[in-house]
Amino acid sequence: MIAWSLFIPACFAVNCAPGPNNMLAFANAAKVGPLYALLGGLGRMPAFAILIGVTVAGLGAILSAAAEAFVVIKLLGAAYLIYVGVRILRHARHLARVDPSAVSLKTLMRRDFTIAITNPKAIAVFTAFFPQFIDPAFPAWSQLARLGGAFLVMEIVAVALYVAAGALLKGLLRSERIFVWLNRFVGSALIVSGGSMAVSSR
Repeated sequence: MIAWSLFIPACFAVNCAPGPNNMLAFANAAKVGPLYALLGGLGRMPAFAILIGVTVAGLGAILSAAAEAFVVIKLLGAAYLIYVGVRILRHARHLARVDPSAVSLKTLMRRDFTIAITNPKAIAVFTAFFPQFIDPAFPAWSQLARLGGAFLVMEIVAVALYVAAGALLKGLLRSERIFVWLNRFVGSALIVSGGSMAVSSR
């Protein structure tokens, strides 16, 4: 039997960590409103579903063990985070002036998907974290699939929480100057995340 009483709180803490995807959901909610931010934040779901599928298929452990593959994925993910962060920093003032109705939902979802799929730490989480909660007396793949499904459900809740927080603060962030600083903060956070990913050993 899966240790659900241990898995759910531990996993939800992972879901709610202030990573790059959640920071974008928060900033998007403050700028374009909760609906677009929530839908845009769901762009990570197919990415995580793919990574969970890879884990269930047993390839996650192979990728985690293969140093070269891990480094390539890690550097690609780090480069993309830094690229997005630099773009947000460079265009912080322009983004603060953008009409929310002109923001493309497709762009929001694509960015969220790309950040998630290029994050090798997600594979590490699924391959190292999930097995701690499975029962060796039962088939691992079916338990991993169920844990993955639970992870996705809790990820939706986490996105909604960050979107709600951003939407609540929207009324306090009416001035262009505050939006500029919010964009700079998010851009800097993405660059720091990318930099730390690039230099991390795993």
